[in-house]
Order: sequence, then structure tokens, then C-alpha cells
Amino acid sequence: MLDRRPSHDELVDHLVRTTALQRGEAARVVLDVLAYFDETTEEFVRRRHRELQSGGAVNAEIFERIAAELPHRAVAPPELSLRQLRRIVYG
Repeated sequence: MLDRRPSHDELVDHLVRTTALQRGEAARVVLDVLAYFDETTEEFVRRRHRELQSGGAVNAEIFERIAAELPHRAVAPPELSLRQLRRIVYG
């Protein structure tokens, strides 16, 4: 029988074993990190603009900083249909 646990459960288990986090805390950290990296480019740009602006930066420096950060950002890919996923595997 196949194990049907979500794939991030292994990461939660690892965090519980290797840190002082309780299982619930570790699960929340994993979900927070996944949500962070699931952010689209547009969402990232808007969020960073708000953060930098609230810190007192002006638009000229904000946009330069965001432009410098974007190449180092893991941006979530577009959602793929089952057919597209199959084409990736089988060509």
C-alpha cells in the first residue's frame, strides 16, 4: 500500500528530530516557507515595495533594490495541467 502522506511530512519529521520545534510548530514553519516561495513575481514585487516603503525608502531606490533581488528569488512556476505534466515526463 502506498503512503499517502503529503510530501512535506518528511520535512516536518526532520525538523522535529533536528530542532527544538514541536510537530505543530514545525508544520507551521514548513507551510510558511512553502507559502513564501509560492508567491508570484507580481506578489513579491508588491510586497517588497510595501515593506521597503514602510521602512522609509523612496521609489527610485526601492525599484533598484527589487530589480537586484529578483534574479535571486525562487519564483513559483505557472500552474500546469495534468496533460502538461504528462508531456514533461513523456514528451
